Amino acid sequence: MADRLWWHGSRLLTEGAATGAQPAIRIFGRWASGPLLSVRRLWRRNIQLRVVTTTLVMSLAVVLVLGIVVIGQVRNGLLEAKRQTAQSQAEGGFAVASELATGDGEGAEAVAGQTVDPNAWLNGIVEQLSSGGRGVFYVVALPSQLSGTPFVNEADSGSGQAPRGARAYGDLRMPEQFIPTELREALDRSTDAHRQYGRIDFLDGSSQEALIIGRRLTDIQGNWYQLYYLFPFTQEEESLSLVTGTIATAGLFVVALLGAIAWLVVRQVVTPVRMAARIAERLAAGRLQERMKVSGEDDIARLGESFNKMARNLQLQIQQLEELSRMQRRFVSDVSHELRTPLTTVRMAADVIHEARGEFDPVTARSAELLLSQLDRFESLLADLLEISRFDAGAANLEADLTDLRDVVNRVVEGAEPLAERRGSRLLVRGAERPVVAEVDARRIERVLRNLVVNAIEHGEGRDVVVRLAASRDGEAVAVAVRDHGIGLRAGEAERVFNRFWRADPARARTTGGTGLGLSIALEDAHLHGGWLEAWGEPGGGAQFRLTLPRTAGEQLRGSPLPLEPRDARTRREARAAVLPASRAGEPGRAGQPVAAGGEARGEGGHEE
Repeated sequence: MADRLWWHGSRLLTEGAATGAQPAIRIFGRWASGPLLSVRRLWRRNIQLRVVTTTLVMSLAVVLVLGIVVIGQVRNGLLEAKRQTAQSQAEGGFAVASELATGDGEGAEAVAGQTVDPNAWLNGIVEQLSSGGRGVFYVVALPSQLSGTPFVNEADSGSGQAPRGARAYGDLRMPEQFIPTELREALDRSTDAHRQYGRIDFLDGSSQEALIIGRRLTDIQGNWYQLYYLFPFTQEEESLSLVTGTIATAGLFVVALLGAIAWLVVRQVVTPVRMAARIAERLAAGRLQERMKVSGEDDIARLGESFNKMARNLQLQIQQLEELSRMQRRFVSDVSHELRTPLTTVRMAADVIHEARGEFDPVTARSAELLLSQLDRFESLLADLLEISRFDAGAANLEADLTDLRDVVNRVVEGAEPLAERRGSRLLVRGAERPVVAEVDARRIERVLRNLVVNAIEHGEGRDVVVRLAASRDGEAVAVAVRDHGIGLRAGEAERVFNRFWRADPARARTTGGTGLGLSIALEDAHLHGGWLEAWGEPGGGAQFRLTLPRTAGEQLRGSPLPLEPRDARTRREARAAVLPASRAGEPGRAGQPVAAGGEARGEGGHEE
């Protein structure tokens, strides 16, 4: 029970710590996201930084690999040289110890200081063999398990006990502990020399890697003991450290040098490219006289010459197009104005003939009626051409005033009622319960809505035409949508419906006498207000045009209070998607998919009633 309570308590503490750490993690993430985004943006936009960084990383990797290989080769060479030297030194020491052990008593007394005591003799042997290698090697003697009378320390020789001891000369600390056990066992099994790497300890507390070579020998009394030569790697480590430092310093210098070289080389290539990019931006901004500075005859120079040649040709072509456009606009404007006077004369004559048509025969009377109707259409076409020429010349003026769009819609509906009755359609207005007020040019907006309503009646196939009004909840935008249930628009047609003189069906007669410029003028009127005019349609499902205007003329729109796709069409599309297989429902460009045009994709914040 106590364990369970402790576990639950620890889990609660862990969860509490995790919960408390989450805000800190989020704060740190938000704090670090800014610099990370800046670095990422700089990395993506600066090719010179990417090339130099890549060069540095690859150079560093190559230097590391080469350094590891070189250091490994040097280390192996130092170890091999150390092993050979140590083996030769140890063999000589083992031979000297064997000769002294097998010599006569006079020789033994001379070595052992006029005594034949084995402990003193062994101390003399260790001291004698160590005298020639101070700091280079150490000599240690240890008892062997095969010895019948193991040697003892001098302090314990009279105690009656026989503890095993070690003989060493120098500042070694407890050599019997750092001599590997497996090496001592190997010496007891064989009289051959054995070697092994290990670590030796000193009296000052330090330690050092060393090569240990040992051999089992006999003393002057024939007892076995183990003699070891210990060769520390002090000099080798110093040499290896020197080589490592040299390679590291040289490697860093090489990496820095390669980075500088890469920076200079890339700069020579990137600078003209950046210059070309800046000049291209200036050309796009309309400064067609900008050119690149070209020096030399290399590939970059040829690129600059080609760029300048392209800029000159582009400037010439644009100037020619501008001149042609000015001539076309002037021609349209001049022709439209010049046709006003003869058209007025023809109109007066046509009115006289039309009023006297009762005195003519039926064929002539019908001709007089056709003449008047075509003159009406001709006048409308001239008015539209003049309006288009004003937009092209940038001379269109906006006379905006606060207006309730319900009044504009009512005037348009009243004017289109006769046409709707002849076509068998009903005009329905939705959303007129509340004021829909905006700062607009009432004349232009009435022209836009009249065009949309007349087109809806003409293409509505005798079905109802619904006009919806709405204002956004924040009061920043108003919208009017005109919906018909006629032939609709095929895929891609909504993108061309606002083009001048474009017709959805070229074989279809214009029963209402349209000029083909109405939607183009309507789109220009919407843009003049800072608004949107968009189209949606599907074959056999009708079409809807949505006009969205800012509450104050010229302000930027963020959304529309009315959806572009009607609710009934959206419901049918969702029902088809639920019935059809997912693979077919998700195919792009299939018949029946909604299409929209009139600008970029707009946010839709409203709903359809």
